Amino acid sequence: MTINWKTTLQTSASVISLIIVLKELYSLYTKSTTKSPSKLTLLSPRTRGIESLIGNTPLLEIKSLSRLTGCKIYAKLELMNPAGSAKDRVALSIIRANETMGNLTPYQDNIIFEGTSGSTGISFAVLSNALGYKCHICLPDDTSPEKLNLLTALGAELEPVAPASIVDPNQYVNAAKKGAEKVNADERDSRKAIFADQFENDFNWKVHYETTGLEILEQMGDERVDVFINGSGTGGTIAGVGRRLKEYDSSTKIILADPQGSGLANRINYGVMYDSVEKEGTRRRHQVDTIVEGIGLNRLTYNFQKAEPFINEAIRVTDEQALKMAKFICINDGLFWGSSAAINCVAAVKTAFKYGPGQKIVVIACDSGDRHLSKFWKQASKVSNDITLNDVLNED
Repeated sequence: MTINWKTTLQTSASVISLIIVLKELYSLYTKSTTKSPSKLTLLSPRTRGIESLIGNTPLLEIKSLSRLTGCKIYAKLELMNPAGSAKDRVALSIIRANETMGNLTPYQDNIIFEGTSGSTGISFAVLSNALGYKCHICLPDDTSPEKLNLLTALGAELEPVAPASIVDPNQYVNAAKKGAEKVNADERDSRKAIFADQFENDFNWKVHYETTGLEILEQMGDERVDVFINGSGTGGTIAGVGRRLKEYDSSTKIILADPQGSGLANRINYGVMYDSVEKEGTRRRHQVDTIVEGIGLNRLTYNFQKAEPFINEAIRVTDEQALKMAKFICINDGLFWGSSAAINCVAAVKTAFKYGPGQKIVVIACDSGDRHLSKFWKQASKVSNDITLNDVLNED
């Protein structure tokens, strides 16, 4: 008997094809009838190094504030950067720029000096560890214990100094500058050092222009941003984001949220750097008379001057309003945020009521409340859980 190999091969191929089709159909059937144990949210791709996690932070609607104002109020969660604040973007940008310029070489005991009363020191400490540098932070000696303890745990060298005016050579920013200059001037010292100089550094506002602002536009999609609100420490965030949003849509309002004791609000609204609590004999603190850390100044920085042309108005927020707002969004939304984020939220609500319902308002959620437990949240925790939004805005 002669075997017809052509017919046999064709038959075999048909059978194999049928088996494959039946297997696929069975697989689809079992998937449709078997309940998945969990549904995953959108996952980020695999990555390498903590520095790769900086940026692309979520944009979250604050439900209670949206519901009570008739607007859509969103927060850009910069507190979800790996070191816990928007300052991660600035720190990485400054480090990479100085590497490119030859001012820093990793794993050669090079030192990054910075003067900071806020979260910038934490960002530099984390990234110094990750990228092979030493970190030296000069800061006011009344900085919150949480930040001091965290910086110590991260291995940063700390140099606490008495709070003072920027004209004082021993002020914390000036102390950091002197520290870097001393290392670089010592011919016997082979190490290199930089003064990060976040207040006057061009890379500060530019990184927010190139990343944060673009992210907000992408996340808002087809919906326009009617208002962007943020406070000013160095001025970099409001300068970079404000410029980006204004270039995209010139009708977007850029609003500065400013704590009591700071002169920046009066600078924007009236052209004068002054606050009533700065009167001689009434001032409790050498820099800005507020419980809020990280924002508010009584001097003009380079980065804030970059922001001024884009800022439409400023809103003054008292310590009392910030404390109440922090407790309100904690109780009503489960958002345990720091003092500067609370100030931004107060300003957002005031803006919503001023301009009416239907607006899309974006604020920055700068850092978590766990960095403010012993100062800001020590007082905020005393606010009643029954706090209302009217209570937040009204002064006792």
